[in-house]
Amino acid sequence: MRTADLQFAFFLNPIRDPTPVRRLMTTRVQILVRGIVQGVGFRPFVYSLAVEASLKGVVFNTAGGVLIDVEGDGRAIERLLRAVEARPPALSRIDSISRTDIPERAHYTDFLIIESSGDVGGRFVPVSPDIATCADCLAEMFDPANRRFRYPFINCTACGPRFTIIEDVPYDRDRTTMRDFAMCAECRAEYENPLDRRFHAEPTACAACGPRLTLTDAGGQELSHDDDAEGMDVVSHTRRLLSDGHIVAVKGIGGYHLACDALNAGAVGRLRSKKFREDKPFALMAHSVEAVREYCAVSDAEKRLLESGARPVVLLERRRDCALPAEVAPRVNTLGFMLPYAPVHHLLIEKPDGPLVFTSGNVADEPICYEDGDATGRLRGIADYFLLHDRRIHVRADDSVARVAEGREVAVLRRSRGYAPAPLRVSPAFGRQILACGAELKNTFCLARDDYAFVSHHIGDLENLETLRAYEQGIEHFKRLFRLRPEAVAYDLHPEYLSTKYALALDEDLIRVGVQHHHAHVASCMADNRIEGEVIGVAMDGLGFGTDGRMWGGEFFVADLAEAERVAHLDYVPMPGGARAVREPWRMAAVYLHRALGENFTESAFAFVQNMDARRWAALRGMILTGTNSPETSSMGRLFDAVSSLLSLRAVVSYEGQAAIELEMVADPGCQDGYEFEVAGNGRIIQAEPVIRQAVEDILGGVPAPIVSAKFHLGVSRLIVSTAGRIRDERRLNRVVLSGGVFQNSFLLARARRLLQAEGFEVFTHGRVPTNDGGISLGQAVVANARLERGRI
Repeated sequence: MRTADLQFAFFLNPIRDPTPVRRLMTTRVQILVRGIVQGVGFRPFVYSLAVEASLKGVVFNTAGGVLIDVEGDGRAIERLLRAVEARPPALSRIDSISRTDIPERAHYTDFLIIESSGDVGGRFVPVSPDIATCADCLAEMFDPANRRFRYPFINCTACGPRFTIIEDVPYDRDRTTMRDFAMCAECRAEYENPLDRRFHAEPTACAACGPRLTLTDAGGQELSHDDDAEGMDVVSHTRRLLSDGHIVAVKGIGGYHLACDALNAGAVGRLRSKKFREDKPFALMAHSVEAVREYCAVSDAEKRLLESGARPVVLLERRRDCALPAEVAPRVNTLGFMLPYAPVHHLLIEKPDGPLVFTSGNVADEPICYEDGDATGRLRGIADYFLLHDRRIHVRADDSVARVAEGREVAVLRRSRGYAPAPLRVSPAFGRQILACGAELKNTFCLARDDYAFVSHHIGDLENLETLRAYEQGIEHFKRLFRLRPEAVAYDLHPEYLSTKYALALDEDLIRVGVQHHHAHVASCMADNRIEGEVIGVAMDGLGFGTDGRMWGGEFFVADLAEAERVAHLDYVPMPGGARAVREPWRMAAVYLHRALGENFTESAFAFVQNMDARRWAALRGMILTGTNSPETSSMGRLFDAVSSLLSLRAVVSYEGQAAIELEMVADPGCQDGYEFEVAGNGRIIQAEPVIRQAVEDILGGVPAPIVSAKFHLGVSRLIVSTAGRIRDERRLNRVVLSGGVFQNSFLLARARRLLQAEGFEVFTHGRVPTNDGGISLGQAVVANARLERGRI
């Protein structure tokens, strides 16, 4: 049967989706498999099963999944179905299997894999993330007898670029950036052989026909392969440059990295200076888990995460005898390591000589570079050399960041390459197609339909034109890939967020749904865990616009997916200078000291007060009294900043969250004491002044900073438990949801969770999406859906 005839037959016999697979003896069945089933070897897997069982028919990609039209012995078809369900290819993810029994025989004479069909009734198929190079490809790449020996773009159906090269679906080569490369005869033979592991592996290539590397200097002058006495190739030459202390911009799968020798303090410091990244830790790449263990403790769970196909940057505890220079990650006791995930990475770090700094190829807070002209322009002042290739990147995707919480659970802190755009299954399903625009910092957007939420790759902070452009392009790309035409748009209440302005400026006739920031946090965690109904929601972060026009951030709710009742919160304090108080935590420390100790706090005899500029405080005091540029906030993040500054850890920050991170880093894990908050206003207002007074008393008494930090963390943990206990007594609720950027603090999160569980609470935290603002878009989507379904819009 010709492809066109089969597509016509498919329209006459539409798949009813989804229905349970029934055990029937039949001669012909059409099966639609939905999920991540394209570009992962699914069709050859089905082909092998069918041929082994002597079944006849066809299998092909559609815009809705993989369609199998098979006829033969009914029992053999049932066995094929069971095999598809029980042992699909490793990289696939089956979301549903729909079956239609067809009375008419097609009279197939063979089983074939045929060309993809076009869009079928608006169906869509999830797209695979980019997958790290598999063991089989690595074995070939380092085999001198293999024709792809040391080829830096080797891949197969089990690995390689996916999302970053796809321009449209179905996932076929002519809809990817690999269409720029015509396959040679040998690659074509592999690509067309159903029994070959490169069958329809769309990035299939070799040195004769595929992408190639080029090494240039910062001025764009290409360096020849044999330009020195040793006649080194491009990769060997690059390795020599790195070992000599140079900075190299390396084009990878989702964008550019800036690399240097991590053991060379001078090179690392020079990279910091040129990149305008004063303190924020650099990501590192090492040859293997064994190499990582020279610098960090690595548990079995962390080893599995490091070696997973997603290959995220994994946050690990630094060893006391770690030989890496302090410049790699100043004033923190964790390091972010990843393993090579692209073939060129394996070649660059082939021998375990030492790790490389492998940080995003950008300047300061700009998005990662991914287009060649843009990269050579923006990074020319940073990189000494450029290792380029000629395969276009269609979508930029920065590295994901994750950690293992309490030895077991994976928590994704930045969801991007390796995870996105794999959809999240949510419950309940979306009644309408929804666009959720996300927050301002750590932005992601989310497009939702059916029971899928497509949370985007990490976009970044929407604070410049380049990031906004990437955001707008990303939304249009997702709409095209997943056949989405949003009927509603959800957005943050903050009127100055660029994501909010984008939502309100859309021309389409959309239903617009504003979602309060912290309700979105709670709902995001609920969706992450697929729970419904009322919960005790604890949302703690830096700042979020509240329904009263003030800046929230230390909140307790009784919430479900549609509504959130604010039942307790940290008391409001002024932020003199507004956003400047975020960048200068000493301001928040002075505000809290003034509230706790009164006007005479400036006479206190400890380092913070003695180092404070009295004239600057007087100016701030005047701003507070007159209400000039001093918005009020209930933020727990700002309280963390204040305590960090009181301990003289951090007066001014160079990156978001730095003061709180450094406060966490010094906390003594052996401390069992905690400071006490006070509660007023019938349990609704939480006052931090007693905590500040206790901390000052300890500081004046010579208590070391690690103890003060730990007592503060434990005080916040016990506050969460005691407030949740009061809410449980009043509302008969026992499920607690913890969300917001403050819960990136693993010291706090672990202790709060243990204390809650000891009191009998059922505790939910983030895993699949970030607890920080990177998860906000998912929360906005599910809140908008719940309100629409309940008719509350």
